[in-house]
This record gives sequence, structure tokens and C-alpha cells, in this order.
Amino acid sequence: MIEKQKRDMWTFITLGALLIYAIFLLYPLLAMLAKSIFPSGTLGIASFAKFFSSKFYYGTVINSMFVTFSVTICAVFLAVPIAYILNTIKIKFASTIQILILLSSVSAPFIGAYAWILLLGRSGVITLFFKNTLGIQTPDIYGFTGILIVLTLQLCPLVYMYVSGALKTVDSSLIEASESMGCTGIRKMFVIVGPLILPTILAGGLLVFMRALADFGTPMLIGEGFRTIPVLIFTEFISEMGEDDSFAAAISVMVVIFATSIFLIQKLIAKRKAYSMSSLRPMQIKEEKGLKNILAHLFVYAYIVLAIMPQLYVIYTSFLKTSGKIFVKGYSLQSYVIAFSKVGDAITNTFILAFSALIIIIVLAILIAYATVRRPNTMTNLLDVSTMFPYIVPGSILGIALLTAFNKQPLMLSGTAFIMILSFAIRRLPYTIRSSSAILHQISISSEEAAISLGASQIKTFTKITLPAMLPGVLSGAVLSWLSILTELSTSILLYTIATRTMTIAIYTEVLRGNYGTAAALSSILTVITVATLLLFFKLTGKKELSM
Repeated sequence: MIEKQKRDMWTFITLGALLIYAIFLLYPLLAMLAKSIFPSGTLGIASFAKFFSSKFYYGTVINSMFVTFSVTICAVFLAVPIAYILNTIKIKFASTIQILILLSSVSAPFIGAYAWILLLGRSGVITLFFKNTLGIQTPDIYGFTGILIVLTLQLCPLVYMYVSGALKTVDSSLIEASESMGCTGIRKMFVIVGPLILPTILAGGLLVFMRALADFGTPMLIGEGFRTIPVLIFTEFISEMGEDDSFAAAISVMVVIFATSIFLIQKLIAKRKAYSMSSLRPMQIKEEKGLKNILAHLFVYAYIVLAIMPQLYVIYTSFLKTSGKIFVKGYSLQSYVIAFSKVGDAITNTFILAFSALIIIIVLAILIAYATVRRPNTMTNLLDVSTMFPYIVPGSILGIALLTAFNKQPLMLSGTAFIMILSFAIRRLPYTIRSSSAILHQISISSEEAAISLGASQIKTFTKITLPAMLPGVLSGAVLSWLSILTELSTSILLYTIATRTMTIAIYTEVLRGNYGTAAALSSILTVITVATLLLFFKLTGKKELSM
């Protein structure tokens, strides 16, 4: 009787969750597919033929692939050594560095791009210093190089957080055995540690790949002639010169197919290369001396300076006086006054929309995580796969899919706050689901069985026994979801109206207009919000890191 009750309750929850994904994710993607192959109501491949017939279009895809693979490779080769150093060598101020690494990843990439414009743009501080003082013409930040620098520094912490967690599960006896056989130094990391944590590296690399592929703001601000897929899709979909939503849908379909292929390849490799480890003796942090210690400190410090410098400079410029659109000598709060008076509604909207989405995320994540972990069957396995799709679908493509599907009755959602909340919840729900599932795997089911055997109802057992134990994982994922919602641009740039404009949209538009002081003030406010969120999380949990 108990089993039947459990099965019935979680069957309804699973069916409800599957229905939500079918309506708000699968249906929009199918509607987008239909738009691409039925552009005028009749079957045709004109949109696909147009894409492959012009180098301008397929060259953009090549650009995106080039920059995405380059960013992923650079992020991995930068993050893995940093994680290895911080987990094996005693680095001064290591705790502070770990927090700064996390902070460098939680701002929107396009804010980093804007900061590097101020630093290395044609009239940037560093550019003018080298030109006027030293007579040296430095390369500017625009084009492929700039996109690579900005996205690598921004996304590197994602790989770091994955790898750092994996290194804590490596048994030190393996390291000692390798050293006794002459495998030391950097060779030890590549020959022994690397293969052990390869699935984790691939998981972090996949997240970087998908983020870089989906990023809209960075190439839009500093790409100039170097066009990428999100920029192409955006301009084709809403261009004032004549929109072509069928063509944009066709491009989106091809990108989703490509991204899904990369995702499946990563899963296949990770499954084949997976190792089971029991960390009876975790790796220990040791104090090094001599050249090795100096090089380790220089490497970590150089990275953190480059990673955090853009945010610090943006905060600095927010206090500079402005005359029109340019900075002048002196300091004032003028930019903050303008920010609150001109776009104060964007700050309010950000909190209202983000909190609304977060409530949906937390409720669904708890239920979905429990159903998929504690009630494994065909339906919950299907649900588990469905929850991974938002990882694969770039934000701009999800925006087009939602507009295509919900731009007419009976579900006329375009232009409403709900479609913004919906997009935030769909895109960021996987973070909280994964962290909730991870901690649920660590909670023994015996306590639930004992409570039920003593007469407690299923709902009471879940709310009184399981849910409190899940809360640390739920909270960790919710913080990640919250921070990523605050910095969301690629989807919201397609869905927003004046009434639903958020801070990231306001920052982006102010940068495009050249109002750098206002943009800096808004960026600084956003940074303060993210820092406050992290500090509150650290205070409540006693942790110094977020689990991925």
C-alpha cells in the first residue's frame, strides 16, 4: 500500500514536470523547427539554402566554432593548473583568491568586454599610456583576440570549480606511488591526475563551450567585423532593415543540432573514461620552497589580477565625473544619480523578475531532483534528460523559440513579464536541479523508510526528513541560478519591453549609446548585489565555494 501511494504521488509530479517541459521547452523548439522548414506555410528549404549559399552566413558559423573551441581549450589549460596548484601547494591568501575567482565569473561577460574597452580600446587607459608615454602602439581589444581574452577570463572559473571539487576525491596514495616511480612535477599532473579527473574536465569544458557559443554581448560589443552566431541570429530576427525570422529559425535549428552532438560526444567520452575512486587519503596542500613556489604564486596571482581587474576598473570609473559622454577629472556620484533617475525601473524589474523565477526554480528543482533520484523509472529518466536541454540550447535561440511559439493566442505571452520569468526559469533551473540531486545521492533513504514504517505520511516524511537534509544543495544551486539570472542578456535582449527591462539590458544599451558613466554605475550596483549574495551564502553555510 505504501509503495502504491509513493508511486501515485511521484507519478503525478513527474507527469506534471514533463508537461511543463513539453509546453515551455519542447513545443517552442518544435515551433521554431516548423518555422524554419515551413517559412510561408508550405514545405521548403529556402532558408537553409540561403545559409549555405553565402559565405557571409556560413563564415559566421565558422567564426563561432573557432572562437568557442579556442575559448574552451584556453579555459581548460588555464583552469586545471590553477586548481591543481591551489589544491596541492600552499599559496598565501588562498581563501581570498578562491573567492575572487568565483567573483570574476559571476558578472556578465559583456561587462568584462565593456571594461576592456575602457582599458585597451582605441582610447583606453592602457592604450593611451603606452602610446603617449612610451610611444608604443598596442593591439586593441576588438575582434577575435578580444573575444577570446574576455570569454577565457570570464569562463575559466567554471572549469576551476569543477576541477577543484574533483581533486578533493583523488587519493594521495596514487600521487605518492607515481612519485616513487619517478613521475614528478608537471608530468605528474598530466600523466596521473589528468586522466583521473578527465570526465570532470570534460563536464567543465562543456559548460564553457555552451556558454561561449551562446554569448551575445561580448561579440556584439567588441567583435566588430568578427561576427558570431548569436549576433547573426539577433540581427536576422529583429533587424530594422527587414526581419527574416524563418532564416533565423533555420540557423537556430542547425546550432541546436550541432550543440546536441557536442553534448552527446562529451557524455560518451566521459562515460568511457570514468574512474571510480575512494579518497581515503585526500590530497594534501604542502608548502613548497624555491623556484617552484615562486612560479606557482606568480601564475596564480597573474591570473587573478587579470580576471578581477576589469570589474575593479569599472567600479573606479563609476565614481569619475562625466561631461556628456566622456569622463573628466574629479570624482562624484553623478553617474549613480543618473543611473537611478534614468533606469531605476530596471533595477526594480531585475529583482522582481529574478525572485519570481527563483521561486519557480527552487520548487521545481526540489521535486524533480527527488523524483529522478528516489524514483528511477522510464518517466523520471526522460525527465532527467529533459532537464539537460537548457544546457544545450543557447539563450538567443531559446528567445526566438519562445517568441515563435507564444506570439499568438491561446498562449499570447510575448511582451509580458511572464515570458521573461519563464525564460529565466528554464535556462537556470538545471543548476539547482543538479546541486539538489548531488546532495540527495548522499542522503540515505533508510531514514525515509523508517519514518514511513512508523506511520508518517509520504508528504510529511518528505517535508520533515528529506527536504531539510536537501537544503544545503538546494541553496547552493539556487545561488548559482540567482547569480546567472542577474547577468542574463542573450535571451532577455529578445524578449524584453520597456516595462520589463533589466539591469543587464540597461547596461548594454548605455554602453552602446556611449554613456559609460551610467553603465559603470549600473555595473557596480550589479557587482555589489552579486558580492552581497555570495557573502550571505558563505555566512549561512560556512563554505568558501559553490558546488557545480
